Amino acid sequence: MKKICCIVSIALGTIFLAGALTLLIPYRIHATGSSESTSTTTTTDEDIIEPSDPRADINNGFHIIYNNDSGQISGTVRILLVLTLISIAPSLIIMLTSFTRIIIVLHFLRQALGTQTAPPNQVLVGLALFLTVFIMSPVFSEINENAIKPFDEGKITQDQAIEVGTAPLREFMYGQTQEKDLALLCDIAKQDYPVTDEEFDTLPMTTVIPAFILSELRTAFVLGFMIYIPFIVIDMVVSSILMSMGMMMLPPTTISMPFKLLLFILADGWDLVIGQLVKSFF
Repeated sequence: MKKICCIVSIALGTIFLAGALTLLIPYRIHATGSSESTSTTTTTDEDIIEPSDPRADINNGFHIIYNNDSGQISGTVRILLVLTLISIAPSLIIMLTSFTRIIIVLHFLRQALGTQTAPPNQVLVGLALFLTVFIMSPVFSEINENAIKPFDEGKITQDQAIEVGTAPLREFMYGQTQEKDLALLCDIAKQDYPVTDEEFDTLPMTTVIPAFILSELRTAFVLGFMIYIPFIVIDMVVSSILMSMGMMMLPPTTISMPFKLLLFILADGWDLVIGQLVKSFF
C-alpha cells in the first residue's frame, strides 16, 4: 500500500511540474522576444497609440475616461453599475415610494379579518407593488423626461441629472412627510428646520428619507387602527353572546370570522380600503 501511494505521489508531482513548465515557457519566450524587438526597433509617429484608440485598452475592457464634465465608461463598468442599481432597487422601492404604507395597511387588514394566510404574502406584495407603480407613475415619468433622457442624449451632465432627477422624488416625500418627523430629524442632525421650499431643497437626502419613512409608518399604523375598529366590535359581540350562552370553551374567533368576512363583502371592503389608501397620497 505504501509503495502504491509513493508511486501515485511521484506521478502527480511529475504531471504538476510538466504543466508548470508548459505554462512558463511561452511567457519566457514572449518576454525575451519583446526585449530583443525593443532594442532593435525605433518608435515612429505611426506606432504612437492615442488614449482614445481601441488598441490602447490594455485593461481588457475595464476603463474610465473622464474629461471635465464629459466622461465615458466601458461596457464592463456599465454592467457593474447596472447590477449595483438592481441590487439596491428593492430598498429604493420600499423606502422612497408609497410601498411601505400600502404593505403595512394590507397586513393589518389581513390580521383584522383573522384569515391567517389569506390572501398569501405573494398576493399582498404584488398588489402593493402595482399600486406603488400606479401612485408613483407621475413621479417616474417626470424623472425620465427631465433627467434620464437628457442625460442619455448628452444634453446635461451627471451632476445635473442627479439634481433634476431627485427633485420630483423629494417633492413627493415632502408632501407625505409630517412636520414633527422632519423637525425631529433636523434637530438630531443639528440643522435648521426649513420654512420655505427653497430651504427644503437644501436639506440632504439623508435627513429627508428617514423623516419620510417615519411619517409613512405613523400614517400606516393610524389607517390600520381604523380598519381594526369594526372587526373588534364583531369580536366583542360574538364573545358576549357565547359567554351568555355558557359556551366558554368555544373560541370566539371561530364564530366571528365568518361574520367578519360577510361584513367585509357586504361593505365592498376591498374597494373602500384600496380607494382610501390610494387617495391618501393625493
